[in-house]
Amino acid sequence: MAKPEAGKVQHILISQPRPKSEKSPYFDLEKKHGVTLDFETLIMLEPITGKDFRRQKISIPTYSGVIFTSRNAIDHFFRTCEEMKINVSQDTKYFCITEAVALYLQKFILYRKRKVFYGTDGSNKSLLDVINKHKENLNFLYVCSENQQDNEIISWLKQHDCSFDLAFMYRTKSNDVKKSLGDKQFDVLCFFTPSGVKSWFDNFPDFKQQETVIGTFGDNTREAAIRAGLTPQIVAPLPKTPSMITALDQFLAGNGEK
Repeated sequence: MAKPEAGKVQHILISQPRPKSEKSPYFDLEKKHGVTLDFETLIMLEPITGKDFRRQKISIPTYSGVIFTSRNAIDHFFRTCEEMKINVSQDTKYFCITEAVALYLQKFILYRKRKVFYGTDGSNKSLLDVINKHKENLNFLYVCSENQQDNEIISWLKQHDCSFDLAFMYRTKSNDVKKSLGDKQFDVLCFFTPSGVKSWFDNFPDFKQQETVIGTFGDNTREAAIRAGLTPQIVAPLPKTPSMITALDQFLAGNGEK
């Protein structure tokens, strides 16, 4: 897949909400490289009510370890607990896909390192390595979307005889962005979830990558993009590019030097 020529990258789609703070590193990226960033949310999250959650017959207080792969999962876990008037034990251990997700727990709990763990590089492997060190005598609850679970994590938990259950606390739906994005041309598309990739093709089923550069965040998003026939060229998180911002910065710097 051909990459844009030097200086050709001008318009980049970030498939996330526009940052509320004008001090966001995304805006620094715009100024540094002279590009235009468009922010558009490709998916919406629909909460599963406490009433519907009860049908899953899951007793949250009985789990000693909780697995989070996104901030959304954290939001909906504590929303569900509040709605159902459940007090989570202070001894509960939390296992998060990245440090950023782990730090988000500070919004809901007293953050203590001895009960919050996270992978080193944002990959499933690094998260599972951490879980492997603590899995003895733990009963895990994996909080996820009703229509989007990480099969690699589920398979690993099964293969390693972990005691676990899935907790569906929200579902993901595609946003209709045809009117807001239909006439725009982007040199780079950045996806952050498999659902975002699905939403793109729900909105634009005839899309062909051609010279468009694809950026993906996370193993699952990259794999979803590949399954959809795309070739990701900007990939995060990696040791040298822990965020989409650093990955874009590196790509744009290299693109400008050609």
